[in-house]
Amino acid sequence: MPYSIYLKKNEDKRIRQGHSWVYANEVARIEGKGKNGELATVYDNAGTFIGKGYINHLSKILVRIFIRDEDITPDLDFFINRIQTAYDYRLKLGYSDSCRVVFAEADDLPALIVDKYHDLLSVQILSLGMEKNKDLIVEALRAVFNPRGIYERSDAAVREKEGLPQIKGKLFGDFDPRVEIEENGLRMMADLANGQKTGYFLDQKENRLAIRRYAKDADVLDCFCNVGGFSINAAAGGAKSVTALDISERALADVRENAALNGFGSVVKTVCGDVFEVLRSYKREGTTFDTVILDPPAFCKSAADVKDAYRGYKDINILGMKLVRPGGFLVTASCSHYMTAPLFEKMLREAAIASGRRVRTVEVKSQSPDHPALLCAEETTYLKFYVLQII
Repeated sequence: MPYSIYLKKNEDKRIRQGHSWVYANEVARIEGKGKNGELATVYDNAGTFIGKGYINHLSKILVRIFIRDEDITPDLDFFINRIQTAYDYRLKLGYSDSCRVVFAEADDLPALIVDKYHDLLSVQILSLGMEKNKDLIVEALRAVFNPRGIYERSDAAVREKEGLPQIKGKLFGDFDPRVEIEENGLRMMADLANGQKTGYFLDQKENRLAIRRYAKDADVLDCFCNVGGFSINAAAGGAKSVTALDISERALADVRENAALNGFGSVVKTVCGDVFEVLRSYKREGTTFDTVILDPPAFCKSAADVKDAYRGYKDINILGMKLVRPGGFLVTASCSHYMTAPLFEKMLREAAIASGRRVRTVEVKSQSPDHPALLCAEETTYLKFYVLQII
């Protein structure tokens, strides 16, 4: 008999609003018997149906609801229709060559991420239930996209909380996982096997386009540049010079390749080093820039890390503000949802005071629209992006 999950009193409100997660400590009782990863039905305390989702007793998130109709079964047609609906939304917004086509909870497919890189797909599966349906998901993806290949990037540490190993590799097709994509009219290389996340940071696409207006005739410093998305867009915006700074020489080799692909080899130069240390050396030497970009990796992976992360963000932003010439711009971002927008803005105010500079806000943005966020699930809103003028 499949699992039936009955919630404690008043624990159904958040889920009825559309949130997917049912935490183990919200459950009053469990009836039935099944296996981890199988479909479970969730009821409120009075026994009224709420939804169905995959169960995992190993996780604090006991059930991830993705079906709100009692009569629906997650078969092949279900996955095809759900994925097609998600893709239709991106097509409506004008995305085609490269974008996120499935964004987990935001597309009613919790723990499943699918990114499209030209004619290849990169898939990340983060829960036991989705893992058990991997073959069905691959079949559905082939039906919707007819891709040249599908690569799996389930090498995220969060899988271990589900009792799953980190894995990556080809799921379908024989192909080179390095593929050229189009972004904002530029040619960029994405590496599905070794690139960040699923191969490339697609969530900053709109923000990289926005950077162009702050790069015209400017000396630009792109910190934590990774493969150069901001650097190449800055060059496309008419920058006089772009310094791409990262601790990874491998990433910087990709920056140089992407610069050459777009004819910006003479504009973009790379510097390898620890960003904090290099910025301190620039400060000692009196080196300044018209525009400084700070797009660091997440400084906090859990709520327990927020205090230390706050100090790290504040430190790097103070350094960045001090290196901007009067009238220039600091472009700064955080990709950790634990560093909430109010907390990030508070940090920026404190950094401005500590830097001794007058600062005004020019733009505030978030993740690209192919990464939509649910109002009922704050975890799906994670990217903060600020453009500040140093006056």
